[in-house]
Amino acid sequence: MSKNSNSNLRSWIKRFATLFSREPQDREALIELLRNSENRNILDHDALAMIEGALQVSDMQVRDIMIPRVQMVVIKYDSEPRDILSVVVESGHSRFPVIGDDPDEIMGILLAKDLLYYYASDQQDKFYIKDLMRPAVFVPESKRLNVLLREFKSSRNHMAIVVDEYSCTSGLVTIEDVIEEIIGEIEDEHDIDDEEHITPYGRNRYSVSALTPIDEFNGYFSTSLNDDEFDTIGGLVLNAFGHVPKRGEFIEFEGFNVKILRADKRRIYLMRMARIDNQSPPLSE
Repeated sequence: MSKNSNSNLRSWIKRFATLFSREPQDREALIELLRNSENRNILDHDALAMIEGALQVSDMQVRDIMIPRVQMVVIKYDSEPRDILSVVVESGHSRFPVIGDDPDEIMGILLAKDLLYYYASDQQDKFYIKDLMRPAVFVPESKRLNVLLREFKSSRNHMAIVVDEYSCTSGLVTIEDVIEEIIGEIEDEHDIDDEEHITPYGRNRYSVSALTPIDEFNGYFSTSLNDDEFDTIGGLVLNAFGHVPKRGEFIEFEGFNVKILRADKRRIYLMRMARIDNQSPPLSE
């Protein structure tokens, strides 16, 4: 090992020894100690946020972060391949619960990538969705997130159906949802870039940055929203909710269906909006 490596190792050992030179008596004391260490530049802000997120996850339950049933994007077992493909493309998701005639009847999970095998085969006239489905995993609302994450890792499942005390479907949760509670929002290739304030998205849908100035919003949509109290569309929507909404929450606002795409505990970042009319598809699709 080089002298520089030895020096760096000793430096890190010294810093962590300093950090834990006095033993915390409870979790609150530990968090206070960690925050003090950030102030002294022993931990950076991102590392502190992840440690606090990991500690918080151990106290949270599935019901705290699940996507409610009414907001689940599902596929009916008797859907035609072209209809399934439309849902996959429109939503940008990779996993879909397959339901029977009863919405509480979860028959399995369809992975978008499994459709590739069907379209790549020479038997496209023979479509049986049950041949493509994976078994569904069911978890209770009360399961703790740290336990669920451990089960996700060991089973290699990425999605679980959440059931209530009566074994009825109440929502779904993914491994990404749990990880985001630790490290923050994860953006992938299907997430919408909010550098542009307003971007058309699908049929009569738009992604709208919460920082969009109200006058810009009014000019784009030919609306006349009042900007006396708020400067941005996010401020108006936040006021309409009456609380800081979570990702996936819905509201009807000034003639629009609004779905929160990205938010944290303090603010809204990105929304999906569609005018309320007979032609606009529901935002839960």
